[in-house]
Amino acid sequence: MAKYNLLLPRMGESVSEATVVKWLKQPGDSIEIDDSVLDIATDKVDSEVPSPIAGTLVEQLFKENEIAQVGEAIAILEVNEEDLEQEPEIPSKEPFVSKPAEDKVETHTSIPIPGIDLLANESKETIIDSSNRFYSPLVKNIAAEEGISLEELDKIKGSGLEGRVTKQDVLDFVAFKTGNTPPATKPSSSESISTNTEPAPQAQPVSISEGDEIIEMDRMRKLIAGHMLTSVQTSPHVCSFIEADVTNIVHWRDRVKNAFEKQEGTKITFTPIFIEAIAKAIRDYPMINISVNGSQIIKKRDINIGMATALPSGNLIVPVIRNADQLNLVGITKVVNDMAARARINKLKPDETQGGTFTVTNVGSFGTVMGTPIINQPQVAILALGAIIKKPAVLETEQGDVIAIRQRMFLSLSYDHRVVDGALGGKFLKRIAEYLENWDVKRES
Repeated sequence: MAKYNLLLPRMGESVSEATVVKWLKQPGDSIEIDDSVLDIATDKVDSEVPSPIAGTLVEQLFKENEIAQVGEAIAILEVNEEDLEQEPEIPSKEPFVSKPAEDKVETHTSIPIPGIDLLANESKETIIDSSNRFYSPLVKNIAAEEGISLEELDKIKGSGLEGRVTKQDVLDFVAFKTGNTPPATKPSSSESISTNTEPAPQAQPVSISEGDEIIEMDRMRKLIAGHMLTSVQTSPHVCSFIEADVTNIVHWRDRVKNAFEKQEGTKITFTPIFIEAIAKAIRDYPMINISVNGSQIIKKRDINIGMATALPSGNLIVPVIRNADQLNLVGITKVVNDMAARARINKLKPDETQGGTFTVTNVGSFGTVMGTPIINQPQVAILALGAIIKKPAVLETEQGDVIAIRQRMFLSLSYDHRVVDGALGGKFLKRIAEYLENWDVKRES
């Protein structure tokens, strides 16, 4: 029998760590190929980790609610040597990368992580590797990028397992060192770092009366709260509104929805129609499809539209429709319906919530007529779709103005005023409304 390390898999761009939520297999349990061993959670999505090889679980290397880095061994399996020899090599683009376990689980081998460059040069990696303290590849990469010396790194008090330094520990140290924010984890050395930062304002105490119920935030709600706070602190939000007449779309959908479902095997909702219009408008105004990196504007090549989806728990998740501008309406509809269904049962893959360049949220599904959504960083704009409501409207005809009952809705665009001015935001919003109002009622699909 041989030992085999089950590694935490690569989970898409920018995902570098995950929290162990629940072990589905216990030491001594038999495991078949593709059996789910544990549930994990990232800051984007929950997922399962299957085993690429059959064997018996020998040891769990992380407890529930502990954080593991991508590429770290999370469990040790006992497998047949014949199975180990026959295991096919897994390409790096696949989500799971495993290898035979050696005498010690911890290793100092650098593991490439999507979105993070390798160390700038060999000398930096050598300096960090010379420490007697273990640092994950991600921590070493960040230290090299930020110019953190080995001496400084050794002074950081780790909040991870057995005092291990995590990514957040290093980022907090950098923020403290540069005077941007107080540290969440301060250096353990008695030699304090001199800064001129003022203490962060303290939250006002909350009065709790008899009979009040205290509800602890779940993990996802805490993450959402953190993302929202970071976004409003990063981007000066401006919101513009426009009202669109979508009567033609409503009538068209009523006419084709039964035939569409029979032919395509899926229902046609309003969401794919709106996403198609948004993708077209982004092509017309590509400077909405950008991100900010310091003083640089990163103009995105791909149009990847995130779709905010409500979960049964009351939380939100944002699956991403990649290259939405290259899909026809049928293609968008199938992707939207599939992702929304899998999102609600926690079956999204981690990389399906990554790489969005623009986000849309349908507040109208809850009866809201308009909203002022918060930007999904590092994007610079987000569109809220209001409820479609019948109302009287003035129409211009050849015989003069008339009042008619029309199906109308508000579109709300929040955008980052650092890089998106009112003119661009307004033109982009108007272009979406034009695509919706000029819908061809004779269109088949």
